[in-house]
Amino acid sequence: MCLEIRKTCKCGKNDAQFHMRDNVLSQKVIAELYCPECSNQAEFNPDTMLGDNDWIIEYDMDLARFMTVSKLMLEPEAVRPGYLFDSGYACWLEMYPGEKQDILEERTEIMGLQKTDPTRYLQEISSWNIARIERLKADGWRKAMAA
Repeated sequence: MCLEIRKTCKCGKNDAQFHMRDNVLSQKVIAELYCPECSNQAEFNPDTMLGDNDWIIEYDMDLARFMTVSKLMLEPEAVRPGYLFDSGYACWLEMYPGEKQDILEERTEIMGLQKTDPTRYLQEISSWNIARIERLKADGWRKAMAA
């Protein structure tokens, strides 16, 4: 079972859903979230923060180290913001915040083919998904880069 949480950014205008892999970490590990509108308020500290396309996640690294060392038997120095995000222990639920809504809007036209031309639908949805991942990689989204 994985814990899913939602966090509102510092300015209160945006929020993001987070995936907390295997419930290793608690939601308190995500100390603060800065969206593109308020990320300029954050003094970026690479020891506690991770940047992803103008979004900044600030982690409580003391808590993260305590939990990962005790549960995963990791060396404390191995636990860094990039490790927490890239390993899925505290990362976006989606490839980027708001992806679910964007996907619904993008694939509405393709979904119409599902009933009228199932073969073409499968071709179109596959091509769309591949192109979408490539676009997200080009845009620099961290999770997409690992896909």
